[in-house]
Amino acid sequence: MAYDFDLYVIGAGSGGVRAARFAAGFGAKVAVAESRYLGGTCVNVGCVPKKLLVYGAHFAEDFEQASGFGWSLDEAQFDWATLIANKDREINRLNGIYRNLLVNSGVTLHEGHAKIVDPHTVEINGERHSAKNILIATGGWPQIPEIPGHEHAISSNQAFFLKELPKRVLVVGGGYIAVEFAGIFHGLGAQTTLLYRGELFLRGFDGSVRKHLQEELTKRGMDLQFNADIERIDKQADGSLKVTLKDGRQLEADCVFYATGRRPMLDNLGLENTGVRLDKKGFVEVDDLYQTAEPSILALGDVIGRVQLTPVALAEGMAVARRLFKPEQYRPVDYKMIPTAVFSLPNIGTVGLTEEEARDAGHEVQIFESRFRPMKLTLTECQERTLMKLVVDARTDKVLGCHMVGPEAGEIVQGLAIALKAGATKRHFDETIGVHPTAAEEFVTLRTPVGG
Repeated sequence: MAYDFDLYVIGAGSGGVRAARFAAGFGAKVAVAESRYLGGTCVNVGCVPKKLLVYGAHFAEDFEQASGFGWSLDEAQFDWATLIANKDREINRLNGIYRNLLVNSGVTLHEGHAKIVDPHTVEINGERHSAKNILIATGGWPQIPEIPGHEHAISSNQAFFLKELPKRVLVVGGGYIAVEFAGIFHGLGAQTTLLYRGELFLRGFDGSVRKHLQEELTKRGMDLQFNADIERIDKQADGSLKVTLKDGRQLEADCVFYATGRRPMLDNLGLENTGVRLDKKGFVEVDDLYQTAEPSILALGDVIGRVQLTPVALAEGMAVARRLFKPEQYRPVDYKMIPTAVFSLPNIGTVGLTEEEARDAGHEVQIFESRFRPMKLTLTECQERTLMKLVVDARTDKVLGCHMVGPEAGEIVQGLAIALKAGATKRHFDETIGVHPTAAEEFVTLRTPVGG
């Protein structure tokens, strides 16, 4: 039968837009539906605006350290409204770019809430469109536990649009979003507490990285409270919040920010009209080709709950477009050696196995580790230290993992990720001449193992 579209994509986030653009470029007739904002979470309420806020927060340190280099500054003043307005302007610009990317690629853009009527039909704005393939790329949505008073808390979605910077912020969670926003609020001058129910934040990251960041944040005066969780939140007459913990303690805050997980965004999508199945966590079940249990329906990105990172969604979108419409160019996404960064202050950059993962996998490991005060800080009073760590297979000499906590960690680890992807050994690192004087050269001058 003839369909209106070869591919109908629901969700104009990173993965959906990539799949749509390239499918259209391969000659397919493509439509994209979006009910909120072009660019998805990353562009609008995720990595892009968050990184802009991180840049803003970092200036406090720059001003503080400038005197060591001979700069005399009047007392710096920060205006939250200016930062947010400038951030909004940049996001609006990016929305326009995404719109142009789609339209100029020949993609039909439908703005509204799309619902799947049957395995080959989508309804949007009262109209129905048939499609040979439907791609679900609706992403995730932050969730706040339904404790008493949860309506007084905010998530990352609201944090980007606060009218003013709260004086006292309680950030709840132990993942990278919680750590990043705690750094943002703290750096911009708010009295910040990070509350996490576990022993130590950033579960799944290398143990040395987690401990080192804890030490650095504590040095900076951030209040870290582990093994703690909230029982209820009560709004006071003056607008402040009284937070009661499960251990009976009470804290006061002007803002309670939850970063305790995200759920797949499948609301009113019409999956009940199809054979699509969900896993026990509520994510869409797909096979290695991103095919759901319904042959004509695919899914990718955060909604399938694999590796929830923008570049991964982009790679998955490319893979889907190629497999469907340019099979001779298809190659599967390789989920090994995915580099990532946490834009905490200081930053984290990591790629490959943690020490714990390497040992659990049966590797005989050698650990090379260095902690040092960066050269930039030697003329200042700042006592921040950088951590660099390599996890090496003692039998094969292969570098299994690379981890860093310090300035520009993400920028440095991106280059090292290529080396690890190519199978670099410790000898390759040792025989590489360093760029001097830089922090990055430490990775090629680590000579003595500290453990194994």
